[in-house]
Amino acid sequence: MSDKINSGGAGKPPRADAHQPALTPMEKKAAERRQRYRRKRRILHAGQILMAAGVLVALVHLLAHWGAFGGQPSSLVDLVAGYPAGAVLFLTGAIAAGQRQ
Repeated sequence: MSDKINSGGAGKPPRADAHQPALTPMEKKAAERRQRYRRKRRILHAGQILMAAGVLVALVHLLAHWGAFGGQPSSLVDLVAGYPAGAVLFLTGAIAAGQRQ
């Protein structure tokens, strides 16, 4: 039983920094394409999330004007955190989601 414990490296997966064969030019190109695609998808999803947040801010502000939360928003909230903030979030998200790379 003690031989199994002190066996050293039997059964261990290879280390991540172990020497790996060099990639061919076609494999490098394919890897770069995958990385660009993933980056583009991340930016697209981040833009969509920002657009949804902008719509949500504007909707909450509209509901606040209708009195759904027990009163009207103050003038500072109207100027800063209402429709302008929703529009900025939405437009920023639309720009990010519409990027061509």
